[in-house]
Amino acid sequence: MQYQEAYIEVNPKVMMGKPVIKGTRITVELIIEKLAAGENETTILTDYPSLSREAILAALQFAANNLKADHIYPIAS
Repeated sequence: MQYQEAYIEVNPKVMMGKPVIKGTRITVELIIEKLAAGENETTILTDYPSLSREAILAALQFAANNLKADHIYPIAS
């Protein structure tokens, strides 16, 4: 299912244009950072009651879709 359109917005007047969950100031970046730090979905949903499981999945989908773009990532030698 495509969650991105239903849950993610980019508005230059909200969080300096960072992608956020619609109707909140919770950034996709924050959600990804929390998951990467080892927090689980239940903890995030408890800490941010305005979020839903679908919003977290939308954040992951947004990040994955943006990584599919043609970027060159330098590898340290």
